[in-house]
Amino acid sequence: MPISQRIEAAIGAALAHASGAGAPRLLAGSLGHAVLPGGARIRPTILMSVARACGEDRPALSDAAAAALELIHCASLVHDDLPCFDDADTRRGKPSVHRAYSEPLAVLAGDSLIVLAFDVLTRAGEEDAGRALRLMGLLARQTGMPHGICAGQGWESEAKIDLAAYHRAKTGALFVAATQMGAVAAGHEPEPWRDLGALIGEAFQVADDLRPDDGALYDQLIEIDLDQLKPLGKPVGQDDLHGRPNAVAELGVEGAVARLSDILAGAIASIPSCPGEAALAAMVRAQAERIVPKLPARIRV
Repeated sequence: MPISQRIEAAIGAALAHASGAGAPRLLAGSLGHAVLPGGARIRPTILMSVARACGEDRPALSDAAAAALELIHCASLVHDDLPCFDDADTRRGKPSVHRAYSEPLAVLAGDSLIVLAFDVLTRAGEEDAGRALRLMGLLARQTGMPHGICAGQGWESEAKIDLAAYHRAKTGALFVAATQMGAVAAGHEPEPWRDLGALIGEAFQVADDLRPDDGALYDQLIEIDLDQLKPLGKPVGQDDLHGRPNAVAELGVEGAVARLSDILAGAIASIPSCPGEAALAAMVRAQAERIVPKLPARIRV
Protein backbone atom coordinates (compact mmCIF):
# COMPACT_ATOMS: atom_id res chain seq x y z
CA MET A 1 0.00 0.00 0.00
CA PRO A 2 1.36 3.49 -0.84
CA ILE A 3 2.58 5.56 2.09
CA SER A 4 -0.12 8.18 1.59
CA GLN A 5 -2.89 5.57 1.88
CA ARG A 6 -1.32 4.05 4.99
CA ILE A 7 -1.15 7.48 6.64
CA GLU A 8 -4.77 8.34 5.88
CA ALA A 9 -5.96 4.92 7.02
CA ALA A 10 -4.10 5.22 10.32
CA ILE A 11 -5.41 8.74 10.95
CA GLY A 12 -8.95 7.68 10.04
CA ALA A 13 -8.78 4.77 12.47
CA ALA A 14 -7.57 7.06 15.25
CA LEU A 15 -10.40 9.54 14.67
CA ALA A 16 -12.97 6.75 14.56
CA HIS A 17 -11.68 5.49 17.92
CA ALA A 18 -11.95 8.98 19.43
CA SER A 19 -15.40 9.66 18.01
CA GLY A 20 -17.08 6.42 18.98
CA ALA A 21 -20.41 5.84 20.65
CA GLY A 22 -21.13 8.25 23.48
CA ALA A 23 -18.67 10.94 22.36
CA PRO A 24 -19.91 14.58 22.40
CA ARG A 25 -21.12 15.22 18.85
CA LEU A 26 -19.73 18.72 18.38
CA LEU A 27 -16.32 17.96 19.85
CA ALA A 28 -16.07 14.80 17.76
CA GLY A 29 -16.93 16.86 14.68
CA SER A 30 -14.28 19.43 15.52
CA LEU A 31 -11.59 16.73 15.58
CA GLY A 32 -12.44 15.69 12.05
CA HIS A 33 -12.59 19.32 10.96
CA ALA A 34 -9.08 19.87 12.30
CA VAL A 35 -7.54 16.83 10.69
CA LEU A 36 -9.50 16.14 7.48
CA PRO A 37 -8.87 16.73 4.70
CA GLY A 38 -5.19 16.92 5.47
CA GLY A 39 -2.45 19.12 4.10
CA ALA A 40 0.66 17.69 2.50
CA ARG A 41 1.23 15.26 5.41
CA ILE A 42 4.94 15.98 5.01
CA ARG A 43 5.94 14.93 8.54
CA PRO A 44 4.31 11.48 8.56
CA THR A 45 5.54 10.90 5.00
CA ILE A 46 9.11 11.56 6.13
CA LEU A 47 8.62 9.30 9.15
CA MET A 48 7.39 6.38 7.08
CA SER A 49 10.04 6.93 4.41
CA VAL A 50 12.75 6.72 7.07
CA ALA A 51 11.16 3.57 8.51
CA ARG A 52 11.16 1.97 5.07
CA ALA A 53 14.76 3.05 4.42
CA CYS A 54 15.74 1.41 7.71
CA GLY A 55 14.17 -1.91 6.68
CA GLU A 56 10.74 -1.50 8.26
CA ASP A 57 9.78 -4.71 10.11
CA ARG A 58 6.78 -3.47 12.15
CA PRO A 59 4.46 -1.72 9.65
CA ALA A 60 1.65 -1.34 12.20
CA LEU A 61 4.03 0.49 14.53
CA SER A 62 5.16 2.82 11.74
CA ASP A 63 1.51 3.52 10.89
CA ALA A 64 0.74 4.39 14.51
CA ALA A 65 3.81 6.62 14.80
CA ALA A 66 2.88 8.48 11.61
CA ALA A 67 -0.71 9.02 12.77
CA ALA A 68 0.42 10.22 16.21
CA LEU A 69 2.86 12.70 14.72
CA GLU A 70 0.26 14.17 12.37
CA LEU A 71 -2.29 14.43 15.16
CA ILE A 72 0.18 16.49 17.20
CA HIS A 73 0.84 18.71 14.19
CA CYS A 74 -2.88 19.26 13.61
CA ALA A 75 -3.39 20.04 17.30
CA SER A 76 -0.68 22.68 17.09
CA LEU A 77 -2.45 24.31 14.14
CA VAL A 78 -5.76 24.42 16.01
CA HIS A 79 -4.12 26.15 18.96
CA ASP A 80 -1.98 28.40 16.74
CA ASP A 81 -5.11 29.74 15.02
CA LEU A 82 -6.84 30.74 18.29
CA PRO A 83 -7.56 34.42 18.99
CA CYS A 84 -4.96 34.44 21.78
CA PHE A 85 -2.26 33.55 19.24
CA ASP A 86 -2.69 34.25 15.50
CA ASP A 87 -6.48 34.80 15.47
CA ALA A 88 -6.71 33.15 12.05
CA ASP A 89 -10.11 32.84 10.40
CA THR A 90 -9.13 30.11 7.94
CA ARG A 91 -6.93 27.05 7.75
CA ARG A 92 -6.40 24.89 4.66
CA GLY A 93 -9.05 26.79 2.74
CA LYS A 94 -11.86 26.45 5.27
CA PRO A 95 -12.85 28.11 8.55
CA SER A 96 -10.43 27.49 11.39
CA VAL A 97 -11.76 25.25 14.15
CA HIS A 98 -12.59 28.10 16.52
CA ARG A 99 -14.54 29.87 13.77
CA ALA A 100 -16.44 26.73 12.79
CA TYR A 101 -17.08 25.30 16.25
CA SER A 102 -16.36 28.03 18.85
CA GLU A 103 -13.25 28.94 20.80
CA PRO A 104 -13.93 26.59 23.77
CA LEU A 105 -14.38 23.62 21.45
CA ALA A 106 -11.20 24.54 19.56
CA VAL A 107 -9.22 24.46 22.81
CA LEU A 108 -10.73 21.08 23.65
CA ALA A 109 -10.14 19.80 20.11
CA GLY A 110 -6.44 20.65 20.26
CA ASP A 111 -6.12 19.07 23.69
CA SER A 112 -8.01 15.98 22.57
CA LEU A 113 -5.79 15.50 19.52
CA ILE A 114 -2.67 15.64 21.68
CA VAL A 115 -4.08 13.01 24.04
CA LEU A 116 -5.24 10.92 21.09
CA ALA A 117 -1.72 10.91 19.64
CA PHE A 118 -0.34 9.27 22.75
CA ASP A 119 -3.32 6.93 22.98
CA VAL A 120 -2.51 5.72 19.46
CA LEU A 121 1.06 4.93 20.50
CA THR A 122 -0.09 3.28 23.72
CA ARG A 123 -2.34 0.91 21.81
CA ALA A 124 0.48 0.24 19.35
CA GLY A 125 2.52 -1.05 22.27
CA GLU A 126 0.90 -4.42 21.72
CA GLU A 127 3.03 -4.65 18.57
CA ASP A 128 6.30 -3.85 20.36
CA ALA A 129 6.13 -2.32 23.84
CA GLY A 130 9.76 -1.24 23.94
CA ARG A 131 9.68 0.62 20.65
CA ALA A 132 6.30 2.17 21.43
CA LEU A 133 7.64 3.54 24.71
CA ARG A 134 10.62 5.09 22.94
CA LEU A 135 8.29 6.60 20.33
CA MET A 136 6.19 8.19 23.06
CA GLY A 137 9.28 9.69 24.65
CA LEU A 138 10.52 11.14 21.38
CA LEU A 139 7.15 12.64 20.52
CA ALA A 140 6.73 14.09 24.02
CA ARG A 141 10.14 15.79 23.92
CA GLN A 142 9.51 17.35 20.52
CA THR A 143 6.04 18.51 21.56
CA GLY A 144 6.67 20.08 24.97
CA MET A 145 9.34 21.98 26.83
CA PRO A 146 12.14 22.97 26.72
CA HIS A 147 12.73 22.56 22.98
CA GLY A 148 9.49 21.26 21.46
CA ILE A 149 6.71 23.06 19.61
CA CYS A 150 5.26 24.41 22.86
CA ALA A 151 8.58 26.13 23.47
CA GLY A 152 8.42 27.48 19.93
CA GLN A 153 5.08 29.09 20.65
CA GLY A 154 6.46 30.37 23.93
CA TRP A 155 9.31 32.20 22.22
CA GLU A 156 6.74 34.50 20.62
CA SER A 157 5.99 35.94 24.07
CA GLU A 158 9.61 36.80 24.83
CA ALA A 159 10.84 40.40 24.57
CA LYS A 160 13.95 39.24 22.70
CA ILE A 161 13.66 36.23 20.41
CA ASP A 162 16.51 33.85 19.62
CA LEU A 163 15.64 33.24 15.95
CA ALA A 164 17.57 29.97 15.69
CA ALA A 165 16.03 28.54 18.87
CA TYR A 166 12.58 29.76 17.82
CA HIS A 167 12.78 28.03 14.44
CA ARG A 168 14.30 24.85 15.88
CA ALA A 169 11.42 24.55 18.32
CA LYS A 170 8.38 25.81 16.42
CA THR A 171 9.17 24.28 13.02
CA GLY A 172 12.12 21.94 13.39
CA ALA A 173 10.96 19.91 16.39
CA LEU A 174 8.34 17.82 14.60
CA PHE A 175 10.68 17.18 11.67
CA VAL A 176 13.26 15.84 14.13
CA ALA A 177 10.47 13.73 15.59
CA ALA A 178 9.63 12.47 12.09
CA THR A 179 13.11 11.20 11.26
CA GLN A 180 13.87 9.84 14.73
CA MET A 181 10.49 8.15 15.18
CA GLY A 182 10.80 6.55 11.74
CA ALA A 183 14.13 5.05 12.74
CA VAL A 184 12.87 3.82 16.10
CA ALA A 185 9.73 2.31 14.55
CA ALA A 186 12.05 0.18 12.41
CA GLY A 187 14.26 -0.80 15.32
CA HIS A 188 17.13 1.65 14.74
CA GLU A 189 18.71 4.18 17.08
CA PRO A 190 17.26 7.69 16.78
CA GLU A 191 20.28 9.93 17.34
CA PRO A 192 21.95 9.48 13.92
CA TRP A 193 18.71 10.77 12.36
CA ARG A 194 18.51 14.03 14.31
CA ASP A 195 20.48 16.15 11.83
CA LEU A 196 18.34 15.12 8.87
CA GLY A 197 15.16 16.14 10.67
CA ALA A 198 16.63 19.38 11.93
CA LEU A 199 17.85 20.37 8.47
CA ILE A 200 14.54 19.53 6.79
CA GLY A 201 12.77 21.59 9.42
CA GLU A 202 15.10 24.52 8.91
CA ALA A 203 14.62 24.34 5.14
CA PHE A 204 10.86 24.29 5.60
CA GLN A 205 11.00 27.39 7.80
CA VAL A 206 13.21 29.39 5.43
CA ALA A 207 10.99 28.42 2.49
CA ASP A 208 7.98 29.51 4.53
CA ASP A 209 9.65 32.85 5.23
CA LEU A 210 10.24 33.34 1.51
CA ARG A 211 6.57 32.89 0.67
CA PRO A 212 4.23 35.89 0.42
CA ASP A 213 2.75 35.12 3.83
CA ASP A 214 5.58 37.32 5.11
CA GLY A 215 5.44 40.94 4.02
CA ALA A 216 9.23 41.25 3.79
CA LEU A 217 9.17 39.41 0.46
CA TYR A 218 6.69 41.90 -0.97
CA ASP A 219 8.93 44.78 0.00
CA GLN A 220 11.82 43.45 -2.06
CA LEU A 221 9.99 41.72 -4.93
CA ILE A 222 7.07 43.91 -5.91
CA GLU A 223 6.96 42.35 -9.38
CA ILE A 224 6.38 38.82 -8.06
CA ASP A 225 3.63 36.81 -9.77
CA LEU A 226 1.31 35.90 -6.90
CA ASP A 227 -0.48 33.29 -9.01
CA GLN A 228 2.73 31.25 -9.09
CA LEU A 229 2.99 31.09 -5.31
CA LYS A 230 0.92 28.54 -3.46
CA PRO A 231 0.13 29.92 0.01
CA LEU A 232 0.32 27.72 3.07
CA GLY A 233 -2.63 26.97 5.32
CA LYS A 234 -2.46 30.24 7.24
CA PRO A 235 -4.00 33.47 5.89
CA VAL A 236 -1.71 35.72 3.86
CA GLY A 237 0.22 38.27 5.92
CA GLN A 238 -0.44 36.57 9.24
CA ASP A 239 3.21 36.31 10.27
CA ASP A 240 3.95 39.88 9.25
CA LEU A 241 0.86 41.12 11.10
CA HIS A 242 2.07 39.57 14.35
CA GLY A 243 5.70 40.56 13.88
CA ARG A 244 7.00 36.97 13.72
CA PRO A 245 10.77 36.67 13.27
CA ASN A 246 11.83 35.39 9.85
CA ALA A 247 14.88 34.62 7.74
CA VAL A 248 14.06 37.22 5.07
CA ALA A 249 14.04 40.01 7.62
CA GLU A 250 17.36 38.82 9.03
CA LEU A 251 19.23 37.79 5.85
CA GLY A 252 17.42 39.54 3.00
CA VAL A 253 15.84 37.63 0.13
CA GLU A 254 19.07 36.63 -1.61
CA GLY A 255 20.66 35.60 1.66
CA ALA A 256 17.64 33.52 2.61
CA VAL A 257 17.61 31.80 -0.80
CA ALA A 258 21.31 30.99 -0.50
CA ARG A 259 20.73 29.65 3.00
CA LEU A 260 17.87 27.46 1.77
CA SER A 261 20.05 25.95 -0.94
CA ASP A 262 22.82 25.16 1.56
CA ILE A 263 20.39 23.58 4.01
CA LEU A 264 18.87 21.27 1.42
CA ALA A 265 22.31 20.10 0.28
CA GLY A 266 23.25 19.45 3.88
CA ALA A 267 20.07 17.47 4.48
CA ILE A 268 20.87 15.06 1.64
CA ALA A 269 24.44 14.66 2.89
CA SER A 270 23.29 13.96 6.45
CA ILE A 271 21.27 10.82 5.65
CA PRO A 272 22.79 7.96 7.67
CA SER A 273 23.89 4.80 5.91
CA CYS A 274 20.89 2.48 5.63
CA PRO A 275 19.43 -0.08 3.18
CA GLY A 276 17.15 2.47 1.56
CA GLU A 277 19.54 5.44 1.55
CA ALA A 278 19.18 6.20 -2.18
CA ALA A 279 15.39 6.04 -2.10
CA LEU A 280 15.29 8.24 0.98
CA ALA A 281 17.53 10.84 -0.68
CA ALA A 282 15.12 10.89 -3.62
CA MET A 283 12.20 11.41 -1.23
CA VAL A 284 13.95 14.33 0.46
CA ARG A 285 14.58 15.93 -2.92
CA ALA A 286 10.91 15.44 -3.83
CA GLN A 287 9.77 17.02 -0.57
CA ALA A 288 12.18 19.91 -1.19
CA GLU A 289 10.40 20.57 -4.48
CA ARG A 290 7.15 20.89 -2.53
CA ILE A 291 8.43 23.31 0.06
CA VAL A 292 10.65 25.54 -2.07
CA PRO A 293 8.58 28.51 -3.20
CA LYS A 294 8.31 29.18 -6.92
CA LEU A 295 10.29 32.40 -6.86
CA PRO A 296 11.11 34.59 -9.87
CA ALA A 297 13.89 33.15 -12.04
CA ARG A 298 16.50 35.64 -10.89
CA ILE A 299 16.43 34.28 -7.33
CA ARG A 300 15.19 30.74 -7.88
CA VAL A 301 16.96 28.00 -5.92
